[in-house]
Amino acid sequence: MQAGKVDANPTKAFFVRMITRDISLEDCILDLIDNSVDGAWKLEGGRTMSLTDDTDLSRYRIELNATQDRFSIRDNCGGISFDEAVEYAFTFGRKDSDAPDSYSIGVYGIGMKRAVFKIGEEIAIRSTYKNSDGKTESFKVPIDVTKWLTEAKRDWDFDIEPSGDLPDLGVEIAVTRLHEGVSSSFGSPLFLQDLKRTIARDYALHMRRGLTILLNNERINGWKIELLQGSGLEPMRDSYRDETNGASVNVEILAGMAAPPPESSEPDDTADGDNRYGWYVVCNGRIVLAADKSEVSGWGSEGWPQWQPQYSGFMGIIVFSSQSAALLPLTTTKRSVDVSSAVYRRARPRMREVSKQWISYTNSRKLAVEEANQIENLARPKSIFEVAQRAYVTLPTVSPKPKVKTANIAYSMPLQRVRNLAEGLGNINMSYRDVGIRSFERAYSDLVGEE
Repeated sequence: MQAGKVDANPTKAFFVRMITRDISLEDCILDLIDNSVDGAWKLEGGRTMSLTDDTDLSRYRIELNATQDRFSIRDNCGGISFDEAVEYAFTFGRKDSDAPDSYSIGVYGIGMKRAVFKIGEEIAIRSTYKNSDGKTESFKVPIDVTKWLTEAKRDWDFDIEPSGDLPDLGVEIAVTRLHEGVSSSFGSPLFLQDLKRTIARDYALHMRRGLTILLNNERINGWKIELLQGSGLEPMRDSYRDETNGASVNVEILAGMAAPPPESSEPDDTADGDNRYGWYVVCNGRIVLAADKSEVSGWGSEGWPQWQPQYSGFMGIIVFSSQSAALLPLTTTKRSVDVSSAVYRRARPRMREVSKQWISYTNSRKLAVEEANQIENLARPKSIFEVAQRAYVTLPTVSPKPKVKTANIAYSMPLQRVRNLAEGLGNINMSYRDVGIRSFERAYSDLVGEE
């Protein structure tokens, strides 16, 4: 027997299954949008995306179209050059020699490939760009996934061919022969509506700077992120620089009251939910964690209480910006936070202090609801881009009244009878909780009398 080597190379099919298995279709689409956004940001000079930055992205446009038969994304964000395509844009993972894109959120170099493999079998990627001589050039990379997976040759390369020009300098990715589950999702109005909401939220900071994103020819409007200010309410806005191994991450923290807390600490089954409240984490302009109320942002850990309904109304935003995306506290899907990140661990105590202020206020507020309401109703929403620098949140000082012992009354009645009673009390849209309170007060007045 002679010494030799065994074949340990992965198969293409195994690799494709592994990189697409644990990422959602929605996240894959966001990965493709990220590439377009990175292209626009690069053309604008690439720099820290702070909330004070006034970069104008109004000339950039990203168009997505999703039907049961076809998916496409097209942008006018500069395109991929031929050399970039040949050397690294289509490799599976970054090479050690690859220079990272400045201020992007792409770390691992698999986003575009993972996304298109997740979506379908027939892929055409086209790019139109200006070469070093200022001339317009174009190419395309056609990928037949089934054929590529079954090819006998061991290399993983794709063909690159000349192509006609796109209408603008940019990239177009078109996918047909969609996977069955993908086709079903694109045919679902609910999926498309959820996708619009996610895009509106996660790219709100870019759209605030003028970036246009369309889905099936409908323009998506970014979220307005606002905090209440005035009458003793002042949101905080602080910043610092975190140095790591000779590189830096710029960190900004904003927090305050986005809406008054609820009247009761009991969950309200009729409410739409408090899905806007909690902590938001932003990495190079992209919201990667939204309205978090879990241990990821500290709730229920290290002495913090778990999130309770009484904390609704709180909003905290922490913005990480760095030239090197590898320093950002990102997971591979860019939809959560790597809690082991040194930068994030050092930020957590600052987040905790803000959360503690809110917890203390809501505890006091429960004993002085009317006074708190009067103060809070005088405050007005203010865009986070307009919040002044301030190291601490300022919350109203209220005078808690002696706590009156209370009893919870819970019972179930036929729904139609409850609605009939609400109508009898003068408001057919009254919440079930209010129906109970009003009917109790009416019964108390009739049977006991006024206090």
